Amino acid sequence: MDSAPAPTHWVHDLSPFLIQFNENFGIRYYGLGYLLGFLLGGLILHRAAVRGRLPLPPPAVWDLLTALIVGVMVGGRLGYFVLYEPAVLFQSPLEVFKVWQGGMASHGGFAGVAVAMIWFARRHQLSFWQLSDAVVTAAPPGLFLVRVANFIKGELPGKISEVPWAVIFPDTAPPGTPVHLIAPRHPSQLYEAALEGLLLLGFTLWRYWRTLAPVATPGRLTGEFLIGYAFARSISELFREPDADLILGLSRGTFYSLFFVVAGIVLIVRSRPAKRA
Repeated sequence: MDSAPAPTHWVHDLSPFLIQFNENFGIRYYGLGYLLGFLLGGLILHRAAVRGRLPLPPPAVWDLLTALIVGVMVGGRLGYFVLYEPAVLFQSPLEVFKVWQGGMASHGGFAGVAVAMIWFARRHQLSFWQLSDAVVTAAPPGLFLVRVANFIKGELPGKISEVPWAVIFPDTAPPGTPVHLIAPRHPSQLYEAALEGLLLLGFTLWRYWRTLAPVATPGRLTGEFLIGYAFARSISELFREPDADLILGLSRGTFYSLFFVVAGIVLIVRSRPAKRA
């Protein structure tokens, strides 16, 4: 009997676990992505505080990081159900607490971070926009690591493609489907990691440390980040398989990013040079 043809592209066979204790429990790359992202973000904010760019005592940075973590996790989880699974939220609200099943929305995470920053800025009597301009430089490492974790887990794959670097994701076909019959797809998770993570990291760090934008026009960098994220996400969405129904012919990631563009333009237009004492 003839053997099955060899697959024409790399077959995704990565484990989502760094260390696995049983079928469903272990140390997952997805969780590590969040953990390392928060740690790197905290180090970036700590450096800004030490160098005087962020008017906050360095030890207080870790209180800020705690608030941001809560904002990301609560906002991301609630945002997933509000933006992608609203019916589940109303029919089975306890599903929100089943975090081990996955389900986070980056747009919801941004909303949660905004709420956390408002609370922290008021509590510590800080300029919200100075705080926000610092925080946007700390966000890209987490975006990068979580997207890489998405790829390792094999979730959120791209559209079918025959490009040489396309990947065969076995989970995109019914169980038992021969590998050579599974269509290869864009590794769109890695596109997002490069655009939302590495590209925005380089841009925000350059703007924050090499220009006067954070000092002269507080809030402008935040606006630029929102627009940059929206464009990076929208470009990636061109290659990503939609994971929910379209809205006005657009993927939900692209549609929700339009609001980021509007908000970013408003912030850039309204930003003004800081008043001198």
